[in-house]
Amino acid sequence: MEFRRLTINDEKLFMEYFNAWGEEQESIVPSATNFKRYKSFQDFINNLEEREKSYEVLNTTLFLIVDGKIIGSSNIRHYLNEFLMNYGGHVGYGVRPDMRGQGYASKILNESLKFLKSLNLEKALITCDEENIASRKVILNNGGVQDQSHIREDGGVTNRFWIVIK
Repeated sequence: MEFRRLTINDEKLFMEYFNAWGEEQESIVPSATNFKRYKSFQDFINNLEEREKSYEVLNTTLFLIVDGKIIGSSNIRHYLNEFLMNYGGHVGYGVRPDMRGQGYASKILNESLKFLKSLNLEKALITCDEENIASRKVILNNGGVQDQSHIREDGGVTNRFWIVIK
């Protein structure tokens, strides 16, 4: 198992992963991995690298690779702005549809928390839509303590959880 950044040499690996999202490609999580936003794989890799150096909120995108297949990914925000305090939190993660329900989301969140610890964060805000029961379970299984929810402009509810990073 690996949890790492992609390189230009990972194009075939990534394209298999992206195609596995099928009809869910437009709503792929994290959104930074939506390949349709980029002109080429090189542009995609360059964008992910740039996000770590010069971006409104510095962030790192890492991929969980098991047995030569990308299972899921995580976009880890190094700090929070007002928007992320209400909606996105420190970590946005997703698992390809054909690999869900096997514990990979918990592994991705756990590895993301380790990365945040390397940035000297003591706690992380993780959010999910109220109706996303699977994500709620993942957050709770990783030590999440629910904070006040945020009601979005569309009337939906974003649940907010804090996890103490150990």
